[in-house]
Amino acid sequence: MARKKRPGSGVTEGWLTTFADMLCLLLCFFAILFNPITEEETLAAVAEYFSNMGMGYSLTVGQMHDSANTLADMPSQTRGRALADALRRATTLFNPQIQSNQVRVTQDERGVIISFASDVFFNSASARLNIEQSRHILLNLAILLNSPEVAGRKYRIEGHTDNVPIDPSGPWISNWQLSTERALSVLYFLTDLGVPETRAQVSGFGSTVPLADERTSEGQAFNRRVDVIIVDDAHL
Repeated sequence: MARKKRPGSGVTEGWLTTFADMLCLLLCFFAILFNPITEEETLAAVAEYFSNMGMGYSLTVGQMHDSANTLADMPSQTRGRALADALRRATTLFNPQIQSNQVRVTQDERGVIISFASDVFFNSASARLNIEQSRHILLNLAILLNSPEVAGRKYRIEGHTDNVPIDPSGPWISNWQLSTERALSVLYFLTDLGVPETRAQVSGFGSTVPLADERTSEGQAFNRRVDVIIVDDAHL
């Protein structure tokens, strides 16, 4: 006498089909990942496979080439490596001045930023370079801007002042003019050292972009600066 099947005890094997499809997709994914091929071959094979899913086709590609190198050589990756090289070179060149707080080297979305304390470069309310104090720094800056790490890149010279009002009896109309003239003085010296003027951009921001509290003399000194930016291509 046959045993009656208890209610709810039936087991369907329909899930195996879905599970097998998932395993097949994972196998294809790791085959692509660990078998480097040329970019064109990869895209064509993947597109063909997925467009013919369920029709008996399989993903087959011939001898494959190193796709990791292809990805590493994409333009965005190359630009990122170039900026990283420029950052390392700048940090090495200006290490003594970084230690003495005369120079700061940072990086943000604009590119690599070398900030020079204006008090090293200029006397108060002056746009004339103190050559004796700043010569070594400017020589290293010229070396950096002419180096292979920065070859062909635009560089921007930005002048910044504190928030102390301009003396109306002095030569400047405003802090805007003073900051711009200071940036131009740095540019002229760099071009005399052979840095291409055609790659340059110059701007003066007056006291509108402070980095520290303007209510203290220390903050004002921190904000008096000249920034030289090795410009990221996205911010030209």
